[in-house]
Amino acid sequence: MAVIIKYVVERNGAEKMTFTSKAEADAYDKMLDTADELTTVLTESKLLTDDNQTEALALYLAQHKDELLVALGAKKPAAKDKAVADKTAKAKIAAVEQAA
Repeated sequence: MAVIIKYVVERNGAEKMTFTSKAEADAYDKMLDTADELTTVLTESKLLTDDNQTEALALYLAQHKDELLVALGAKKPAAKDKAVADKTAKAKIAAVEQAA
């Protein structure tokens, strides 16, 4: 008989996800916390009237937190992302110079 340890992330009495690693469960729980906070911010903005859309957008933004932080300027892009961004920026500058 095997002993299996499972880490369950639960929200409002409902099981959301099961993991075999505590670190993965903690990361997922933290992502859900971020989504909850983003839902509050989006709800206060009155830009979205559909609660399902608000929650879906908040979850999407929480899942893509690193990219969002880069877009907001709060975090530098990863090395490979920076190389792509630098190449794109140089191409844009070249295009503007050619147009002038």
